[in-house]
Amino acid sequence: MVKDVFHSLRSGHWPTLLGAWLHFEISFMVWLLIGAMGIAISEEFALSSSQKGLLVGTPLLGGALLRIIVGPLGDRLGAKVVGLGILGLEGIGLLLGWLGGTSFESMLGIGLFLGFAGASFAIALPLASQAYPSAHQGLAMGVAGIGNSGVLLAAFMAPRLAETLGWHQVFGIMLLPVMGTAFIFFWLVQSAPVTNETDSSTIDSIRVLLRKGLQDPVMYWLCFLYGVTFGGFVGLSSYLPIFFHDQFQMDMVQAGTLTAFCALTGSGARPLGGLLADRFGGLTLLQGIFLIITALCLVSGNLDHFVLTYIIILLMMFCLGFGNGAIFQVVFNRFESIMGTASGFIGAAGGLGGFLLPSGFGWLNEITGTFSSGFFALALVSGLAGISVMIGQRSIWLGKPKFVPDS
Repeated sequence: MVKDVFHSLRSGHWPTLLGAWLHFEISFMVWLLIGAMGIAISEEFALSSSQKGLLVGTPLLGGALLRIIVGPLGDRLGAKVVGLGILGLEGIGLLLGWLGGTSFESMLGIGLFLGFAGASFAIALPLASQAYPSAHQGLAMGVAGIGNSGVLLAAFMAPRLAETLGWHQVFGIMLLPVMGTAFIFFWLVQSAPVTNETDSSTIDSIRVLLRKGLQDPVMYWLCFLYGVTFGGFVGLSSYLPIFFHDQFQMDMVQAGTLTAFCALTGSGARPLGGLLADRFGGLTLLQGIFLIITALCLVSGNLDHFVLTYIIILLMMFCLGFGNGAIFQVVFNRFESIMGTASGFIGAAGGLGGFLLPSGFGWLNEITGTFSSGFFALALVSGLAGISVMIGQRSIWLGKPKFVPDS
């Protein structure tokens, strides 16, 4: 297995893959920064349960919206150029968090701006895809997708720095790795080919998406599936510090450490999901993954026992990360010719799912007085996704040709 992995990595341009991973890693850390410090920010502004969910979910919403734009831009202008622009905009967002953020409303605005970091997804995965042959797409995009572990850095480091220096200062400190990443990304990454469209404007590139990609119903289906897996992963990663604090009275550092281990489990599972999807097919794997997630959510019970609850969440994060890798093997097989656009659109659905999860958990907790209602809602959605894969593999996917845009 290990030998096969190294052989697969040598089959493409590994420096580009490394640069794509680093871009995603650091950007993901910035994207989840507010969630990692959500306890400190919530206590300073005395937020309610629903406000806490909205606070940590807002950067995810910003990332969802921007991924739709960044995907076509990457196809049109080149992923390397757009990737450098994203890092620059992340720096501006961090600067605003460092020098501003004096109210709940201003933090919502800063969170939306930090959504640019979430758009890194629509750059990193197409770069990885373009750097490797079709036989190794699942592994390549899975490796780039390990950048999800940026939440590990955010959850582990940010609370400790915030406790010592204050949460405002953490935004300023994060400017350093973002600037370093911009230099390394520029040095490592090969310029990817751009879309050869006769129209030159960004509006025309977006029309390509609307005219071609959105005509395929599989695009919407994959958006739904990724909204569950990636939305579940990133939404829980952002919300777990607040959950551990409110449910089990953990302090900010303890909650961040527990979240970091959960994020590591989910991130590490992503390349495994991509690798096995290359061998057995992503849809085949997803049938079981969604049903396991459903079962884990249902057996979470009343969440009174910490050890049992934590084990369930660890397993849940593993399955969500595994599913992320498997889904993008399917995405490549269907939308190879417009991978940047497809990644942006489907990735946006994942970001939207990430926003809905903490917002929904916070709202349901405020209404019902328990976090169990949020896990039960996630079980319902995951169960529907699993059923759709079993039905869709037979009636929607099989027998249909791979998507190829008009020349």
